Amino acid sequence: MIVMKFGGTSVANFEAITRAIFIVGGRLDKKPVVVVSALSKVTDLLYRISDAAAARNVSETKTLMNELRSRHVNLASDLLEQSPALKESAVGRVNAICDSLEELVNAVCAVGELSDRNKAIIISNGELLSSTIICFTMNAKGIRTNFIDARQMMITSNEYLKGEPVIDEIVARVPGVIEEAYKGMDAVITQGFIGSNLAGEQTVLGRGGSDYSASLIGMAIDAERIEIWTDVDGVRSADPRTVENTKYIEKISFEEAAEMAHFGAKVLHPLTIEPAVKKNIPIYVLNSMNPSGKGTAILRSELIEDGVKSVSFKENIRVINIFSMKMINTSGFLRRVFEIFSESKVSVDLISTSEANISVTVDAAEKIDKVVEQLSEFADVIVDDDKSQVSVIGKNIVRLNGMLKKTFAPLKRTNVYMISQGASFVNISFVVDREELKDVVKDLHYHLFEVEEELEQF
Repeated sequence: MIVMKFGGTSVANFEAITRAIFIVGGRLDKKPVVVVSALSKVTDLLYRISDAAAARNVSETKTLMNELRSRHVNLASDLLEQSPALKESAVGRVNAICDSLEELVNAVCAVGELSDRNKAIIISNGELLSSTIICFTMNAKGIRTNFIDARQMMITSNEYLKGEPVIDEIVARVPGVIEEAYKGMDAVITQGFIGSNLAGEQTVLGRGGSDYSASLIGMAIDAERIEIWTDVDGVRSADPRTVENTKYIEKISFEEAAEMAHFGAKVLHPLTIEPAVKKNIPIYVLNSMNPSGKGTAILRSELIEDGVKSVSFKENIRVINIFSMKMINTSGFLRRVFEIFSESKVSVDLISTSEANISVTVDAAEKIDKVVEQLSEFADVIVDDDKSQVSVIGKNIVRLNGMLKKTFAPLKRTNVYMISQGASFVNISFVVDREELKDVVKDLHYHLFEVEEELEQF
């Protein structure tokens, strides 16, 4: 059994869904569990609907709801044009989902108050709509497909908008649900991103959580492989939108992929790797627009060569500098500092310490006012905004001769505010001014990946 996850761009429209179903049809012998995201841009639209409802903007809410409904009704009609009975059923189901959503949105609009619970319900409708349409279309094309509501098996904590998976419950439920749904079928389809808590209340995993859903399902059924279908030919050595001459990566380790995702690479959700590692399940990043392409295989470390694989970055971060003479020869100081971050649920990326100073980086979107206030009670705190983080990622890179020199040579005219080396020897990260980010990434990529290639041509 395999898990096949299709992202928003891979199910964006008539052509994309037709391609995706063709790809699934070629893997029926593997008993695919198909996991789908919302159609491209639909989750953004649902966030706009929730915001308009909270603001009691009746006209905008109605306009956006009409846009949502018409896009899905028209898509279902086009895909099922040759199957009138299924078309009628699919359009009816789409309208029923939209009617239920509209009823909730109107209620929120009436009171002007949007709870996290209701917001989770609203933004989850994209996956329910897309999976419904694709399920009907797969059946119309001769692939007997059963629909699974992910809320039956993807059990999370009570945090409605960023539910933490309850692994034991997921592992206990998923195999039975899928086995039952597969009876007499060629495939099953379910949703990424969405789940429910133990009380049966709707939750979501957070933005980009469909990859995570696929990996959790793969872990629970001990899948042969997990396929992440997107709109790029696997993993590249840098973001192609920033660097022109990026290199295709044939295979990387779980550890390298996790670091790349965590430190800014957009191909995978950062949490995707962990469930697959538990069962040593290979992950393949593939291009739905080029199904014959090899993509990138993410495998256990011993199958991967040493060396640099990518330059990743986070564009907008803050550096928080914490200075106190009380740190010197004092036990428990670091614990107290990080308890403050934990209590405010602020995630820290990089950490650098000296005798009387701690520097950490956080995403610029994090709310840090309370953290700064509490830290200031016993330390001097300086926050530097408009910074970017750049990470060089690869297996055993710190142990490679000349790698540090090669990494920092392009930075001789750049202000570097902080340097951090991963304990796993998989990454070297540093902080630069945001306005210099693109030049730094381009120069670094050139020195690490392109110079030797140019020399070989002479």
